[in-house]
Amino acid sequence: MLGLSVRRPAEGKLSTRTTATLRRRLIVGGLVLVSLALVTLSFRQRDGGPVAGAQEGAAAVLRPFQVAADRIAEPFRDGYAWVDGLFDARSDAERLRKENETLRQQVVQSRLAERENERLRELLQYRSGPRFPEGYTGLATAVIARPAGAYAQAIVIAAGRKDGIEVDDPVVTQDGLVGKVSRVASRTARVTLLSDDQSAVSALDVATDAAGIVRPGQGPRAPLRLDRVPKEAVVQVGDTVVTAGWRSPRLSSIYPSGILIGSVTSVGRTDTDLYTQVQVTPFADLNSLEAVLVLIPEVRGGP
Repeated sequence: MLGLSVRRPAEGKLSTRTTATLRRRLIVGGLVLVSLALVTLSFRQRDGGPVAGAQEGAAAVLRPFQVAADRIAEPFRDGYAWVDGLFDARSDAERLRKENETLRQQVVQSRLAERENERLRELLQYRSGPRFPEGYTGLATAVIARPAGAYAQAIVIAAGRKDGIEVDDPVVTQDGLVGKVSRVASRTARVTLLSDDQSAVSALDVATDAAGIVRPGQGPRAPLRLDRVPKEAVVQVGDTVVTAGWRSPRLSSIYPSGILIGSVTSVGRTDTDLYTQVQVTPFADLNSLEAVLVLIPEVRGGP
């Protein structure tokens, strides 16, 4: 270990570094002292003096450069402001579009609710009016499903077994007979319309007491027909057809008497037919039902 040589830095290089460092520190300290002196003089000579004059002279010399810099930067500032305003405008337009869509949906929902309330109000007025059949209570309910096709002559209502509805309960509107309940669930029910192939209602002509059975017409969109009318019975166009509502000691008709069904629109007789051909247009619009009234008997018949 005593034989190893130790390399020492050259004294010339060390003195050069030290001198350079010392020089930089002196320059920085001098600049700081000059700055403090200028600041002190500036505060003491606010109303004039050599320092203020020097500042004004420097400002006058630099003013053209400042004006030029402002003119050069102005298009860029305007361009930035335009781009920023464009993004803001797009954002505002998207927000307004969403608000308009929301308001449009609210208007549609309000109109639908208003129309449904009007329908239900008319049903309640009919229930409390003189034409409402005795021995029944009326349950107003909305139609939640309409016929899916020309041959599906049934609707679904938003009331069921828990609301007191049973199979064969008559269903009406303020305009006239619609049909009867054919299937009941807990909170919904299926109503078979007069236009269904299986529908049949005993009816009579109010003007002449001509009796018959109202059945669906020939075809899904055809009017009803008053079937089994004797040829000697007098039936005229414009006569009103209502439910007959027959009753016996043990049995009674599903439909109470006096419910409006429709108006006679055609009467035909031929020598070969056994009965008079009578077509009836229903008063109730079976294709656009929105609310109906289910007639619930106040006293249910026993088994």
